[in-house]
Amino acid sequence: MVPCRRLGHAAAACLLLLLILSCAGPAAAARPAPAHGRHDGAGWHAFKRLQDARRGSHVTGLRELKRYLATFGYMPAGTAGAEHGGGEPTDAFDEHLEAAVKRYQSRLSLPVTGSLDAATLDQIMSPRCGVEDDHDHGVSVSPDHHGGAVVSRFTFFKGEPRWTQRSEPIVLSYAVSPTATVSYLSPDDVRAVFRRAFDRWALVIPVSFVETDDYDAADIKVGFHKGNHGDGVPFDGPLGVLGHAFSPKNGRLHLDASEQWALSFSDGTETSESIDLESVATHEIGHVLGLGHSTSPHAVMYPSIKPLQKKADLTVDDVEGVQQLYGSNPDFRLSSLYNEQDTSMAPERSSWVASSARLLVGAVSIILLTHL
Repeated sequence: MVPCRRLGHAAAACLLLLLILSCAGPAAAARPAPAHGRHDGAGWHAFKRLQDARRGSHVTGLRELKRYLATFGYMPAGTAGAEHGGGEPTDAFDEHLEAAVKRYQSRLSLPVTGSLDAATLDQIMSPRCGVEDDHDHGVSVSPDHHGGAVVSRFTFFKGEPRWTQRSEPIVLSYAVSPTATVSYLSPDDVRAVFRRAFDRWALVIPVSFVETDDYDAADIKVGFHKGNHGDGVPFDGPLGVLGHAFSPKNGRLHLDASEQWALSFSDGTETSESIDLESVATHEIGHVLGLGHSTSPHAVMYPSIKPLQKKADLTVDDVEGVQQLYGSNPDFRLSSLYNEQDTSMAPERSSWVASSARLLVGAVSIILLTHL
């Protein structure tokens, strides 16, 4: 170590170096999320063959990717055909596909490259909600608890539909179908999952949810279905579209009965294809209330979720979005979520601090060499 001499600049630099090293502590790299085995014969795993495709490529399977992007609101159907005037899409990676990929990457908070890099394909192949991502963005800039500014990333359905009633507060009834079920989940367990999911939203907005046995009369109707189930939006089998819900005041909330739904990841019954029912239920209720998909990967309303992932707790972004539609529950304080959000972001923040410290240490070293 270079000793500090009685020189103003050098001494200050030495002190700064010691301060940085003492504050930064040992560098701790953020741990990546555990990888789960991919499924065979279902979902969108075949897109993996498209890795590194970019504008000018011609790869078998790009036409299916164009259909995927059109389905979720990133590519008008008329730009997918051979002459960009309609018809069947081709396997050519043209300027329209490049633009759609860039929109997808930007919307889902991925590096915007315009090519099918590994991160983009991993996101595309992930199980997701069947509601398209092309919604109206919320406009909200609010101070965070550190004194900075937070730009919200929630969205709404077009026109911002919401539930209204003649009297306040709003009370919505819901029912789980007694016939559209999955055999390996008990009705009581499923109802308990949805009770918790509805309670999460009721905690933050002045809306109450009441369970009823009268499925036909319920405001919100929950059911498990396979394939074409009568709403014009058929399901596609395991680890593709997990579920979908309609905007207010439709009230339909459908889950794909072909999925391997899990109530817990600690009872030993889960597999590499298990999807957390409570996380997806909470997400789809957000749609029932009028929220579109969030661009924040941490939000419940982000469109995709990995097998064996639990993401049922509302984030600040989810809460600000739904409160813009309904107002705040007077008993709820948004600041109560800040500590939890800080904890979830701790690895990312620690990595940033460590990187910044390394950069500052380099700068200080240059100062020392210059003045000593």
